Amino acid sequence: MSPTTPFFPPFWRGFRIMIPLWLGVMPFAVAYAVTARAAGLSVWETTLMSLTTFAGASQFAAAGMFGAHASAVSIVVTTFLLNARHVLYGLSLARQLPMSAAQRLTAAQFLTDEAYGMVIVNGPKDPAGLTYPFLLGTALSLYAAWNATTLLGALAGSVLPDPEALGVGVIFPLAFLGLLVPLLVSRLTLLVAAVSGLGAWALSQVLPGGLVILVAGVGGALLGAALLTRLQPAGERA
Repeated sequence: MSPTTPFFPPFWRGFRIMIPLWLGVMPFAVAYAVTARAAGLSVWETTLMSLTTFAGASQFAAAGMFGAHASAVSIVVTTFLLNARHVLYGLSLARQLPMSAAQRLTAAQFLTDEAYGMVIVNGPKDPAGLTYPFLLGTALSLYAAWNATTLLGALAGSVLPDPEALGVGVIFPLAFLGLLVPLLVSRLTLLVAAVSGLGAWALSQVLPGGLVILVAGVGGALLGAALLTRLQPAGERA
């Protein structure tokens, strides 16, 4: 994005592109709030965790561990392992989107799996290209939905229906599948995706979720680089 490109048009395009995913994130925010309240957290503490942590799986785990009176060290270590995959997201974005130090810190705070996927696939198609305003719009869109629904769930969780009973758990897997399919443009990408998926499934039997994504992601990237180097003519690699 050039210095003269307006900030808000790409920001709002990024914000709007995430709105369909609100249907998936809002029930989980309610479920987190109910879990946190059942673990003994107040409305304020439940909401504060969403405002500062903004990591669904980690918040679920932390709320459950609070209820089980786990140590602070255990909660921090668990949260770190669950969020380890964000290292890959940061490395990927840093290669494709130049950002200042302040922008990197902001992006690191608000980035999620969903925002990363939508930015990588749809950012380059945006009229302004893959820009920081587009990234920030996607990230803050889910942040707004997550926190507003957390507060709603914390205040009225006991009278809301069970999110699992609504069958909304399939929204995120389908959304990620919809992002993946357009990227499978060759036998090489199909092979790497298949091997990475099978590897992630196998690792999920023995490792925590965040670490599974990290190991499978690094392994898939190395496999793709190795196959691409092997198939590329020697003259083009020089």
